[in-house]
Amino acid sequence: MPPTPTARRKRVGIELRKMRDAAGRTAGEAAAVLGVDRSKITLIEQGTYPVSAERVVTLASEYEEGDAAYVDAVAEMAADRTKGWWEEHRGLVPAGILEISEVEHYAHGLSTYQICHVPGLMQTEETARAIFREVYPPLRPLNIEARVENRMRRAELVTRIEYEAIVHEAALRMEFGGSAVARAQLKHLLALSETPNVTLRVLEFKSGGFKGAGQAVMYARGPVPRLDTVQLDSVGSPAFLTEMNQLENYRNIIGAMRDRALDPAASRDAISSIMNDL
Repeated sequence: MPPTPTARRKRVGIELRKMRDAAGRTAGEAAAVLGVDRSKITLIEQGTYPVSAERVVTLASEYEEGDAAYVDAVAEMAADRTKGWWEEHRGLVPAGILEISEVEHYAHGLSTYQICHVPGLMQTEETARAIFREVYPPLRPLNIEARVENRMRRAELVTRIEYEAIVHEAALRMEFGGSAVARAQLKHLLALSETPNVTLRVLEFKSGGFKGAGQAVMYARGPVPRLDTVQLDSVGSPAFLTEMNQLENYRNIIGAMRDRALDPAASRDAISSIMNDL
């Protein structure tokens, strides 16, 4: 069995396919440039076969891709064969969660908006455990603990990179695990909101309707904007969006939501008020 492709290897393949399509070249022509069989180009673009940084540069040159910073970033992704800590959880948590872990790990900044849940990377261990107990079909205790451990490892990122969270009041009033757990969760949010690299904004009920209300989103910034990633939650497995028009749409949605939300200081006051009600 071939090794499971990493999220970064998949993204390298996606970007090479984008370059080839933009250049109007066929897979056969790309194969001729590298001196390989056409099927290997297909495997590279699918992310199931690794490609060297040198070959990324060779193909980009053949495709006349003129964005040097973009090409260098894709080549760097191809060169990185590091085995991430999340691989320890393979087989215990869904593959989609491992992909999210990888995307977050390599992100240059993260933005998220959440309606019914506190953002995963801002959850306490007790909140995360209570949420995973509500998963359907029910998880075995071993799998619940593996997901909690994965989430707590991912949460270490919050204090290391630029992190923006827009959280609806509904999420702040959900009492996963009971009132004591919910109060501790709000206290944790307040502490994180004071961290210099964290920006937390609250969308109040009275804000009314707004774009993006029907889904939870994580926007991961790459080394260049063309390598940004949008991750959408779904019941089955997470969806990852990488097309430029999709990225632009979600940048606009997050911007509009940011404009509707309270500023960071007023957001802290709102969280404190809700915490006092518990």
